[in-house]
Amino acid sequence: MHAFDVLGDPVRRRILQLLAGGEQPSGAISSVIQNEFGISQPAVSQHLRVLRENGFTSVRAAGTRRLYAVESEPLKEAADWLDQFRNFWEQRLDALGTELARGKRDRAREQTRTEQRESAPEEQ
Repeated sequence: MHAFDVLGDPVRRRILQLLAGGEQPSGAISSVIQNEFGISQPAVSQHLRVLRENGFTSVRAAGTRRLYAVESEPLKEAADWLDQFRNFWEQRLDALGTELARGKRDRAREQTRTEQRESAPEEQ
């Protein structure tokens, strides 16, 4: 399965988000996913299996618990592939940043003018 086939599912993306903070027991993952997506525990287990079999997560036994963790290599491969398109959104983000800075500068100038008018002695 291709990385974007795995990442295309919102449940699997959410599981990876939960694991981004560190290793999690399968029960905790299942609880969150069941509450957020309204799916059964076996369905959550299936998503965990897809992630594990495609290298996105690893699992280790700790007594009776199964602890899942993110594996970074498949995510790095996806990020590397996306890098070829980065310039499409970076140019737009740079332009947005310029417009935001311009608006902030214009508001500051207007505030300064307003303060100067208010503090100037009134002519009679």
